[in-house]
Amino acid sequence: MIDAAQLRAARGLLSLSQTDLAKSASVHVATIRRLEGAAEIRGAAETLWKIELSLIHISEPTRPMKESRIP
Repeated sequence: MIDAAQLRAARGLLSLSQTDLAKSASVHVATIRRLEGAAEIRGAAETLWKIELSLIHISEPTRPMKESRIP
């Protein structure tokens, strides 16, 4: 599972704003802010997975989303 520092770093490497990532992951921007500011990420696994999948898809646009499912 991704942690707050990794989330900020991934977003920075991809030159995404918090708003851009939130839209891509279909979550509210407040969720991204809360997760990035947390000492320990807590949240619904589905929400975290949507964010991770969104980061993967943005960084590897040719990778089909269906290959990146929850194990």
